[in-house]
This record gives sequence, C-alpha cells and structure tokens, in this order.
Amino acid sequence: MTQVQRAGGSAPLRPHRSAGPAGGARAARQQSLRHHNLGLALRHVMDAPEPVSRADIAAATGLTRATVSALVDRLIAAGLVTELEPVAAQRAGRPAVPLVPARGTVAAVGMEVNVDYLGVRAMDLAGRVVTERVELGDFRGSDPVVVLDRLAQLAGSAVALLSADGVALVGLALAIPGLVDSDTGPLRLAPNLGWRDVDVVGMLSAHPVLAGLPPRLANEANLAARAEAHARRLTGPSSFVYVSGEVGVGGAIVLDGQIFAGRHGWSGEIGHTVLGTAGAFGEGGTLESYAGQDAILARAGLPRTAPLAALLAAVAAGDAAALAALDVAGAALGAALANVVNVVDVEHVVLGGIYAELAEHVRDAVTEQLRRRVLSAPWSSVELSVARAGQYPAMTGGAISVLESLVDDPAGWAGDESAMPLVAGAPPARRS
Repeated sequence: MTQVQRAGGSAPLRPHRSAGPAGGARAARQQSLRHHNLGLALRHVMDAPEPVSRADIAAATGLTRATVSALVDRLIAAGLVTELEPVAAQRAGRPAVPLVPARGTVAAVGMEVNVDYLGVRAMDLAGRVVTERVELGDFRGSDPVVVLDRLAQLAGSAVALLSADGVALVGLALAIPGLVDSDTGPLRLAPNLGWRDVDVVGMLSAHPVLAGLPPRLANEANLAARAEAHARRLTGPSSFVYVSGEVGVGGAIVLDGQIFAGRHGWSGEIGHTVLGTAGAFGEGGTLESYAGQDAILARAGLPRTAPLAALLAAVAAGDAAALAALDVAGAALGAALANVVNVVDVEHVVLGGIYAELAEHVRDAVTEQLRRRVLSAPWSSVELSVARAGQYPAMTGGAISVLESLVDDPAGWAGDESAMPLVAGAPPARRS
C-alpha cells in the first residue's frame, strides 16, 4: 500500500557575500560558525520530545534570541522547519510559536534487498512514511543484475511520486544482508543472496531510472539497529546489542546511540558465530544453522516458504517439533549473544526481526543462556527487550541515515553561499 503526502516548496535565500580579501578571511570563520549554529538550531528542533520555541532554543544553546530567530527563519525558508499556531504565553509578552520538523517538504529513501523481499520507503524529517513499496520473493542464489533492476524500478516509482508531489529528495540508502565495503561499495559478500564482489552502487546509479542518484550502501542489520537507536533516543538504553532474525541472522553493536561498525564496517555478523565444533550444537554449527528462519522452519517440519504465522500456529497447537525447534533456536541465540556480551560489555540485548515475533517463545531459553554464560551476570544482569522500530527497520534506518546527514549540516540545503535554493520536486545543486 502506498501513501503520499502532498507538500509544497520553499522560498529561496540570498547568499552572503564577503566585502573583500580581508573581510573574506573573517567571513570564512564567521561562515563556519553560522554553519555550526544552523545545524545546532535544527538539531534542537529535531531532537526535542515536544515542539520548542525560538526562546527555548536560545535558552538551551546560549545563542542570542536575535541569532536564533535568524537561523530559524532560514530553516523555515528551506523547508526544514515548520511553525505551529502560537501558544499563549504564561507571562506578559508575545505568544510562543512552536517549531517542529517540516512535513512533506524533503524526504530520503531507504531501500532494502533481503532474501525474501525487496522494498523502498521514503520518510520525511517528521519521521512519517511518505511512500512505500514492498515486493515479496525468493532471492536466494539470485542474479544481482535482475534483482537490482527490479529494485531500481521500485525506487524510481517512489522518486517519481515524491517529485510529482513537490517533495525534494535528499538522497537514497540501500540495506544489504552482507559485508559492505564502506558506504559506496562494493558489496563484498552476501551469502544468503549468493552475491560476491558486486558493484551495487555503480549498477543502481547507472540505471536509467536512478541515473545520477548514487545510494549509500550499508549492512542491513546496522541500518535496522540505527532505526532502533532512533526509536529509543528519548527513553534508552543508548547502548545495546541488536540481533535481527530473518532467513539469515544479523547483528549490530550500538554504543551511546552510535553504530560500532568496526575497522571495515563489517562488525555484527553474529549469524556466522561458530557455536562449537562438538557437543550440544554439533560440529561446526553456526548460529544461523540453528536460529535462522529456514533452520527453525526445517526443524519444525515446515517448508522454508511457510510464513511465520504457520510456525506460531503449530506452537499454539502444542506441536512437539515446533516447540523443540524454538527451544534449540533460543538456546543457540542465547549462547551466541553471551559471547558478544562477554566481549563488548553491553548489558542490554534487543530482539529484532522474527525474534521480536517469537520473543514470547524464545525469551526463557535466551535469558537462561545469558545468565549461565555471561561472566558478569551475577553482578550486572543482561536485560532483554523487543525491538520498537517496527516492520522493515532497515529501510527506516537507511532513510534516517540520509536525513541525519542533512540535519548535521543543513547549510548547503538552506541555500548558503553558492548552493542553489530549494526547489520543490528537485534536489539543490549541492547536497549535504
């Protein structure tokens, strides 16, 4: 199902010009300060749990009210911030004008290739899904050319809808279940897709539908964890191990709200954790071979194409094979997570993907393994919770990652210096 929010454009801003060589040097320093303050003001509006006023921003940042007013005016003109109806002041003076992230003026697109679906999701600064497309399929051992062509078609239709409704595109990000070499690629390995050394970014940006729109590339679990960190930004915890069960099993480490990606960006491949070469988990078994969706369904005596609802129905009916499959999955998942917790010293674990839906049935086994195997458990128990980021979190995380870049440095988008003003339905000449 697709939803499209109608939106309008925004007014241009006049670039600042320096007066000469001496003034130019001084203006450069002032320009950096203005850029910083512009981002500071926007960040304050974005992160506030409730709408804030110019006076609130001034009080929180230490900037003068006149400075804040000028910054907010630029953000409003650029379509990044919106004013609500004034609120009557408790004291004598002007009513406060609440400020919120703009709806339907700018958006970013998060895309995903997973083993059993393709999807695109566009989100605006207010965190709303503006348009979405999801296509189910079986992409095990697939041809990347064919799959990426289909993904480009899905993304192209979303981009066309944004343009038709006057929503400016900030950028695109793509989630892949595998090892990604930086955010521009190539994809080194996606075992469950059967892809190896694929220039995903080059192929998509050269596609006629997405020509000139190179997406960022990132691991699916890392982007899902980014969405989860965003969902928990006000309530916490800010540090946790995120584990996402699908056909494969992905993971990510979040420290103080930031993804710990590792030296090459390849951290978090918990699904390939070897659980032992002998004993309870068999020779050379990985977490994925015990707790991946295919493995669970096979142990339950169900076809790999069966929906998760069929597994849950079997469990509800007391089916012995289904119950045993979840016991094995829970114990294996708990053992693998205990290894991670012992290494990184994080005391909160978040269950995402199918594990969020199966939490009721695997929680006890996971918790028992964590209690037994985490060395610090007697002094600091590991807390287990279910993901809050909703369905298809990697697409959400992809869109958020692009929008965050805009929030961190909005000056180019706001028409500073040589940047073009925002035009409805088209990106500016320079993107942040």
